[in-house]
Amino acid sequence: MPTNIPILYSFRRCPYAMRARMTLLYASINLELREVLLKAKPEKMLAISAKGTVPVLELPDATVLDESYDIAHWALNASDPEQWWSADLAPAIDDLVARNDGQFKADLDQYKYWERFPAESQEQYRARGEKFLAELEVLLTRQPYLLAERITLADIALFPFIRQFAFVDKDWFDQSPYPKLRAWLEQLLISELFLAAMKKSPPWQDGDSAITL
Repeated sequence: MPTNIPILYSFRRCPYAMRARMTLLYASINLELREVLLKAKPEKMLAISAKGTVPVLELPDATVLDESYDIAHWALNASDPEQWWSADLAPAIDDLVARNDGQFKADLDQYKYWERFPAESQEQYRARGEKFLAELEVLLTRQPYLLAERITLADIALFPFIRQFAFVDKDWFDQSPYPKLRAWLEQLLISELFLAAMKKSPPWQDGDSAITL
């Protein structure tokens, strides 16, 4: 049933959900946050999105967005005070996000969960992912952020995944040949936006009082 504000089904540690929450917070979207327990996904979420993955945004008119990049675009269409999205950068943003969500995410999963993929060693999987890190390092030698002098959606969309890659082996990452990428990551890790997006909330159950983002 439609509600008077959007409802976001989320999982705090999911990088896709982080992307959505950060963009929604930036756009000052008033919504109800429902933290999902992945081992016991809410029936209401499964009823509106058969994929069963977070994030899922249900709009007041019952429209459902269940891709994080679609949620980000919806939020920026509503409000984009610092121009995270612009027509001139759109192709480059889309390209980076597509490559992040495609090959790099596959490399990241194999690196992080390498014991599930015994065909190669963890170091070999890391080396695959490093190809993308090296490209981002080059971009960051040109300007403070990936595509511009200011934050764009590319930075926010990729950040949760680079964070995850870095923390698989933080000691290695801290010594890796990507100083610009490390500085970029650290700046976003301590940002008010990220800290606000990572506030903890209990798993939602039907009948719980609403928690707003």
